[in-house]
Amino acid sequence: MSQLQPYVNHKVSVIMNDGRIVVGTLRGLDQTTNIIMQGSQERIFSEDEGVEVVDLGLYLIRGDNIAVIGLVDEELDGALDLENLKGEPLSSLKH
Repeated sequence: MSQLQPYVNHKVSVIMNDGRIVVGTLRGLDQTTNIIMQGSQERIFSEDEGVEVVDLGLYLIRGDNIAVIGLVDEELDGALDLENLKGEPLSSLKH
């Protein structure tokens, strides 16, 4: 938990075990890395179309569903042209 504490109140990107990507402001976490995000958006990648952005608002993610959490550079993120950005969706994590 202490390693993520500096990320609180900052914009983060979360990659979940099922391949979904959620971006939002980290508002809190607990000892099992359950996290609360505010202003969250899921980014759905496609090889044929631009990135679909789905507003989620306040979002809770269980810690055992999280693969990676990273800080987002808000200036670079704001400069992305998501409508024209194409990419293969991530696969689910396999154990």
